[in-house]
Amino acid sequence: MAARVGGRNRAISWIVGLLCAGVVAALLWFAVPAGPAVIEMVGSSLRQLAP
Repeated sequence: MAARVGGRNRAISWIVGLLCAGVVAALLWFAVPAGPAVIEMVGSSLRQLAP
């Protein structure tokens, strides 16, 4: 049995948790197009380090 914190509503915490998960998913969705550019930038930086 889990300990409950006084004054916390389980339904509200589920709603807020789902909202937070949705925000994180949306931010990841917007970041996906930058992936190839970041990979290219890291690759070119590593190529410049090695002679």
